[in-house]
Amino acid sequence: MKIEQELKDCFKTAEKNEKAGIKHKGLLVRNFNQEEAKGYIEKAKRELELCSLYKDKGFDYKIPEEWYYTLYYCALAILSKFGVESRSQKYTALFLKYVKEKGVIDYDNEFIEMIIVHVKKGEVSNVDKREEARYSHLIKIESVEKEYEETTQLCKKAISQCEEIVYSDKKFEIPKEIIFKE
Repeated sequence: MKIEQELKDCFKTAEKNEKAGIKHKGLLVRNFNQEEAKGYIEKAKRELELCSLYKDKGFDYKIPEEWYYTLYYCALAILSKFGVESRSQKYTALFLKYVKEKGVIDYDNEFIEMIIVHVKKGEVSNVDKREEARYSHLIKIESVEKEYEETTQLCKKAISQCEEIVYSDKKFEIPKEIIFKE
């Protein structure tokens, strides 16, 4: 119930902000745009290509960022299939989590968990790993070398599942209980 209310509030605030001429920082209902969804899939694939280039050139610190954005662009592609515009990493992940739990999409929880931003101290997410790699003084990162093959395969699987959703003939609708109505 908490996620449901949080998403409903997010849609409500975004709608009000847009009507007031303020850029929203959440989720906004839009029309489904197949080209936009395809574009996000293409960006996800290109982010994954960058991982290989960075690995070959020794830019380990850039790789976690590219893994993250591979998964995030997959998420945005799926939201596009629902006709949802996002300007929030947090709410993108929450939306996916909600529709996954409702059985609306078949998308591994692992992919969703990897883009969730944790705010409590002691909770470490892939977002934290991305930021640590990006902003630390290290160039060569041992954990990236150890996780490279596994995480790259995981990203490929996410792209594949994302494509199944985006290219399916099924019409995806935003669950009515989270849409704000005046």
